[in-house]
Amino acid sequence: MKIKKAFVLLNGLEPSIFPDLSSYDIVCAIDGAYNHFEKNNIVPDLVTGDFDSIHKIPDSVEVINTPDQNFTDFDKALMILRDRDFFNIDVYGGSGKEHDHFLGNISTALQWKATLNISFFDDFGKYFFIEESIQLNNIKGRNISLIPFPIAEGIHTKGLHYPITNGTLVFGKRIGTRNKASDNNIKISYKKGDLLIYISNE
Repeated sequence: MKIKKAFVLLNGLEPSIFPDLSSYDIVCAIDGAYNHFEKNNIVPDLVTGDFDSIHKIPDSVEVINTPDQNFTDFDKALMILRDRDFFNIDVYGGSGKEHDHFLGNISTALQWKATLNISFFDDFGKYFFIEESIQLNNIKGRNISLIPFPIAEGIHTKGLHYPITNGTLVFGKRIGTRNKASDNNIKISYKKGDLLIYISNE
């Protein structure tokens, strides 16, 4: 069974270059992010949100109004995608502009970590939460950061310039920013808590 993959554009800092959107099973704009699609002559499959910052949408595009203010537009979009059996979600426009939105997007991703595979992309890098362990390939020389939310214990790394062995990271005390991949293939694992990984583009 094919694992369906979704592209989601949030209303943060727009990407300079879009990825190949034909590789996705659905292309979504969240509220005002549709305006950036429109500027680039891109027609998404779905637009959702409370529509407080959006232009007119063509009739050919599916529109789902989600006015419930108890959840963010991003959270409501993830509910829709999950109900349609999308579990791999690539998110652009999640950072930049207003920092409270960026932090809110990270919080939302953390809430969905056990259910959805969410990766954020911007012009500088990629960041995502991991479950227990991950192997990263072909990234020698790139900056790697390990950010606990708020704590991650039993961390082991292989292939980083500054290795961690059975380490503990605590937000507000010690975090693992600006490490570097010394090998092409990196392994990161941890035993308890929540851990966000950031990988620079270069």
